[in-house]
Amino acid sequence: MKSVEEFLAYATKLEEEATLRFDQLADAMQGYGNKDVGSLFRRLSEYSRRHLADARARSGFRDIPVMDPGAYQWPDVESPEAAAIWAADPFLAKNEALEIALASETAGYDFYKSVHDTTDDPEIRRLAAEFAAEEAEHVAWIRQWIDHESKNGGSTEATMRGIALSN
Repeated sequence: MKSVEEFLAYATKLEEEATLRFDQLADAMQGYGNKDVGSLFRRLSEYSRRHLADARARSGFRDIPVMDPGAYQWPDVESPEAAAIWAADPFLAKNEALEIALASETAGYDFYKSVHDTTDDPEIRRLAAEFAAEEAEHVAWIRQWIDHESKNGGSTEATMRGIALSN
């Protein structure tokens, strides 16, 4: 990252795409009647929406560059927190949705951590550390949720319907 403005453009885009994808997945799951997983994705969308508001608020008085979608140089094909689109599978179990969410939040953390570790700009480093810390909280929360589900046998929409899913 060459400037704080560029960092905030990336942070805003990352959170916009996470919000959009989690909303799409929540809508798909609700439409399929998989309420458990739909609710989980809706909650994650709300978290991403809060991060988006935070990124926009931090942009405040700054002149944030408007970038074409192809101009972003993400570590992978999509922005780090864009959850896997295959998560729209109508028979997705809650534990699988949690694993997808964990992968998404971990990728967001890794992105911000990488920016923190590679920038020479102290202000970008400070912002990246703050954003990474927020993502680390989400990673820890999802891991706790996964642990809770596994300890409690976590019934899911799929298992309640009698659908056996292979591991």
